[in-house]
Amino acid sequence: MGRFHRILEPGLNVLIPVLDRIRYVQSLKEIVINVPEQSAVTLDNVTLQIDGVLYLRIMDPYKASYGVEDPEYAVTQLAQTTMRSELGKLSLDKVFRERESLNANIVDAINQAADYWGIRCLRYEIKDIHVPPRVKESMQMQVEAERRKRATVLESEGTRESAINVAEGKKQAQILASEAEKAEQINQAAGEASAVLAKAKAKAEAIRILASALAQHNGDAAASLTVAEQYVNAFSKLAKDSNTVLLPSNPSDVTSMVAQAMGVYGALTKAAVPGAQNSNENSRGAQGTDASLEELGRVKLS
Repeated sequence: MGRFHRILEPGLNVLIPVLDRIRYVQSLKEIVINVPEQSAVTLDNVTLQIDGVLYLRIMDPYKASYGVEDPEYAVTQLAQTTMRSELGKLSLDKVFRERESLNANIVDAINQAADYWGIRCLRYEIKDIHVPPRVKESMQMQVEAERRKRATVLESEGTRESAINVAEGKKQAQILASEAEKAEQINQAAGEASAVLAKAKAKAEAIRILASALAQHNGDAAASLTVAEQYVNAFSKLAKDSNTVLLPSNPSDVTSMVAQAMGVYGALTKAAVPGAQNSNENSRGAQGTDASLEELGRVKLS
């Protein structure tokens, strides 16, 4: 008779003709509704063309039938107005970055208003976002600028790393070169020290042998003969290395020169102490012999 009586349960139901009549039929399955494309203005005054898909379900058939005339149309209009409102709160860059949060905010706003209609919005998805051609060109230029900036930064970082590596290589090369030079100098010094020591030992051995030879029978005669030979050889080399020549007062008297050298040697020999030990005698003999050799060298230079 035009008044609500009851909601029919699934299965077999008995209706009284003329008195009972089915007025509304509601589906309890999930419903998919395409939200038409519409324009919206962002926070930075950019006009966008945007559309979406709405997923909803009727939770209360009574409210969906008697609470609103056309529930699907009402939810669609509510989704459009809510979407425009939410887009007005975001800038263009945030619209693309925060699509998930935007969808969640639209769902919450629809559920608050659709609760009285017995409808629950399960989710809302934005399908396409169309921007004006000029804005799209500016966005592409911005992307290209960002890419060029990153490329420049990466190139500069690569150049810096290369310079650092080259500097580190030069540093290590200089360190290794200095260490090698140090080791070379150490080895050279050790070699020179060994050579000097070997020469000193050879000279000491020669002095000991010469001292032993002079101590033997007729040693003085042999020394005189050697001094005379060196005197003659020295005169044969005069004025070969230099124009400056120093000559003794009587260069032709070889006997006097040999006698003078032997006199020096005899004086050094007599200065030795006769009561010393054999080791001390050998040492002093070596020293006397060294002095004699120096005196003979001076004679030779003269």
